[in-house]
Amino acid sequence: MTENEIAAIVVDCCYKIHTSLGPGLLESVYEEILAYEIGRKGLKLQRQSGLPVVYDNIELDIGFRADLIVEEKVIIEIKSVELLSKIHHKQLQTYLKLTRLKLGLLINFNVLLIKDGIKRIVNNL
Repeated sequence: MTENEIAAIVVDCCYKIHTSLGPGLLESVYEEILAYEIGRKGLKLQRQSGLPVVYDNIELDIGFRADLIVEEKVIIEIKSVELLSKIHHKQLQTYLKLTRLKLGLLINFNVLLIKDGIKRIVNNL
């Protein structure tokens, strides 16, 4: 399955969740439900995976935690904020760079229409 096929499934799941629940809940609620929906689709999923950072040929196990990684190909960073800031985009770009993954989805559930809350971030895709 390609990154784009995975992303399409994730976006469909987000639409279903947002249509059902709407905005205004905590990020952790959306993460839990999105993980459930992705799992129902039969996709492999890692939640809150601690990933190391390599700096100057030293691997540091104090890296970062990705909200969700789907099929070991797509990173999903979930937010429930009034506005996404530039730092949210840069954060996901850094995650992609460090993992060498090609696609990330930055998803803000705190919007009127979920299509306005989903941003694709690419790394050499």
